Amino acid sequence: IGEWLNPPPSPPRRTEAKFNKVVLKRLFMSRANRPPVSIAKLAKEMKGKEGKTCVVVGTITNDVRLLDDSTLKFTVCCLRCVDSARARIVAAGGEVITFDQLALRAPTGSNCVLLRGVLKSREVYKHFGKAPGVPNSSAKPYVRGGNGKNRKIESARGRRKTCGYKV
Repeated sequence: IGEWLNPPPSPPRRTEAKFNKVVLKRLFMSRANRPPVSIAKLAKEMKGKEGKTCVVVGTITNDVRLLDDSTLKFTVCCLRCVDSARARIVAAGGEVITFDQLALRAPTGSNCVLLRGVLKSREVYKHFGKAPGVPNSSAKPYVRGGNGKNRKIESARGRRKTCGYKV
């Protein structure tokens, strides 16, 4: 009967924490605006932050260039985790949790480190900017024979006027 009279305190129903507002805003973002984060970046950012939870609103990917798995001993909360990355984090003694579990552990985002991937790392950003061929432009042209499929198509671009432009 004593337990009924004094139930354990439940987590608050609503919080005004800024952390939650940022996470909610990122959850509504499109896939292009939720870039992936590699475990190497997580290991680098979480160095010296033992006992804190790493929060990524997006995908966590594996990185074969990271050789020392002992740096992955921390708690990660993410929308999605690649199987190989999850296996490496768990093998190192860390854990991967969902946002529901995070809401119960840290309703206001205390002891959480919020990270995100590099937005401009998508290939399309290489094509943006001044038109290719214009002086001081470093934009990559969209060419017909791209991806190495057509060896001779547009191979003279920039060398003569008839093939796009002449430098």
